Amino acid sequence: MRLVRYARSGALRLGALDGESVIDLLDAAPLGTAPALLAALSDMTRLIAAGDAGLKAARAAIKKAPAAARTPLAKCRLLAPILPSLILCSGENYWDHREEKPEVTRKDPEFFLKTGLGVTGQGDDIVLDTAVTKKLDYETELLIVIGKPGRHIPAAKAHEHIWGYTVMNDVTARDRQVTLRPDGSSVYNLGPGKNFDTCAPIGPAIVTADEVDDVQKLQLRTTVNGELRQSNSTAKMIWTCAQLVEFFSTFVTLQPGVVISTGTPGGTAWGSDAELGGKKPMRKDVVTASGYLRPGDEVVCEIEGVGRLVNRVVTA
Repeated sequence: MRLVRYARSGALRLGALDGESVIDLLDAAPLGTAPALLAALSDMTRLIAAGDAGLKAARAAIKKAPAAARTPLAKCRLLAPILPSLILCSGENYWDHREEKPEVTRKDPEFFLKTGLGVTGQGDDIVLDTAVTKKLDYETELLIVIGKPGRHIPAAKAHEHIWGYTVMNDVTARDRQVTLRPDGSSVYNLGPGKNFDTCAPIGPAIVTADEVDDVQKLQLRTTVNGELRQSNSTAKMIWTCAQLVEFFSTFVTLQPGVVISTGTPGGTAWGSDAELGGKKPMRKDVVTASGYLRPGDEVVCEIEGVGRLVNRVVTA
């Protein structure tokens, strides 16, 4: 299933994508559906927490959806499919991204947080606020959605805790994130570099885990104004999705609706920024960025089998 949140007459609704239409799960719920499941069909986090019972109820609604429960996708305003309070993030998870920036030495995944206050959805604007940054960058990332709670989850059992996947653009203020010292070494400030309004577009849908045959074999692409900037595969992750679930669950109990971002590959604008230690990639299959994002730019973040997230940059 591909599940979305959307706006209808000013109200937040939960739906499923079916071709070129959206099925409203609450409107399509069969008569006799238990009240607790009706509540789950109206809220993404509740649906995730309902586990197998929630998925069964959603599938039943989709299977018998009447025409009245369908709305053309073109007439729907999709919202971010989930509104997490925090996003657990793992950076430096592709070798080619490590190679395009100042040298790092790390034995464990990078661990930082993004605030849910920066979450936006499909078609929403990314705001370039020059009071925050003059070097706004894109990062296409696969986002893991946790379904079953747990702590100290071994990688071999991580799949039991993953409910689905979606796409996130880890929008970054590079001049807030990194400062170079005179000797060429760097200082990272991931708090201000990763947290500001519209820093986390997510969407367009959450794809349930059963729809993804092998999460470590998905193609990932970023285009800016049609130029291919990032092109890689989740097969090239340094730490797999399962290993990241194991890692983050070492520190906190993962709850339904928690999300984990899995890092971005090379091809960011940072790689072209010598002022911040960037090192231009030696690749012919992608376009090397000539600069950072500017108002009017259209950024498309796409992951095979998961979704295509489109946002436009605007002036504050």
